[in-house]
Amino acid sequence: MKIIVLMKQVANKDAVLRIGPDEKWINETDVAMQTNESDGYALEEALRLKEAKGEGEVVVCSLGPQSAKTVIKDALARGADRAIHVVADQSNKLSPYQIANAIADAIREENADLVFTGLQSDDASFGQTGVVLAELLGIPHATIVIEVDRASLNGSLRVKRELESGWYQWFTYQLPSLLTIQSGISQVRYASLKGIMAAKKKEIRDVTPNIEAFASASSVEKVYMPLKTKQTQMLGNGDAKAGAVELVEKLKTEIRVI
Repeated sequence: MKIIVLMKQVANKDAVLRIGPDEKWINETDVAMQTNESDGYALEEALRLKEAKGEGEVVVCSLGPQSAKTVIKDALARGADRAIHVVADQSNKLSPYQIANAIADAIREENADLVFTGLQSDDASFGQTGVVLAELLGIPHATIVIEVDRASLNGSLRVKRELESGWYQWFTYQLPSLLTIQSGISQVRYASLKGIMAAKKKEIRDVTPNIEAFASASSVEKVYMPLKTKQTQMLGNGDAKAGAVELVEKLKTEIRVI
């Protein structure tokens, strides 16, 4: 059994973010980077699935600049067997479709039984790369996976998906398939000293994609910080009953909560 896990490098959640001079992305100079949160849970679930099966291989794939090697090495230290680095220096300028195409070309020949991704990235939060990748690979996919029935792995896999309004769905997927994993699905392990030392000997294969070959139908026009404004409205002109009537009307027509 072979499982490929997609992992992305993103800005640290506690970092002070500043908009870049071209207003297309943040200024990443001196910004601490980390592994995308939900991708960490995807890796953990892949490792647990391998351990439950007692055999197999977990391959990490990350698209990004050379600095993404930090994310890859951390994944190898946690227990992944080898890695594929899709080298793209300006990955923040790529659309989900372009990213998915580049990754598809890099992993297609691996013929993996499962592909795990995080639900969405902590920076752009599109949540589209995994879904588009499944379509390009021609395999079924499940989104917002919150539980994996590891005992069901036998040519198929039973998973629990989160739906709207507190509803859930159990569904069985035939392999190969792709799952996007929700954060909090399990307790993420940390890299041990033994794992860190072992990671130095594990293979990292670099792949340089032809990004120009993948046309994109979307682009970022501008990135900006949300403006914080306050506005006070006096209702009823001193009349409590009239104010209550106006409030109800605004809740219905403007805020639309009733």
